[in-house]
Amino acid sequence: MLLDNGSFHKSNALLIPENIVLVFLPPYSPELNPAEKVWWLLKREFVCKTFETIHELQIHLDEAIKKVISIETLKTLCSFEYLFYDL
Repeated sequence: MLLDNGSFHKSNALLIPENIVLVFLPPYSPELNPAEKVWWLLKREFVCKTFETIHELQIHLDEAIKKVISIETLKTLCSFEYLFYDL
């Protein structure tokens, strides 16, 4: 499981199953986080927009995702070599 280095992802009490490996990104490296790449693309759809309710925001987000993001786009944005190594 790929995680950023946020303190909320770390705990001494966390029980990690044997079939899960936590891979932490280096600190201050949003360019390596696939989720950040998706948001960099989507945020253009939100410039100078305001929403009265969270529901309006959700509808706009759904429409923006359908408009901007395809499977091929996701593959291009998120195919980092470090994600596909043998453990």
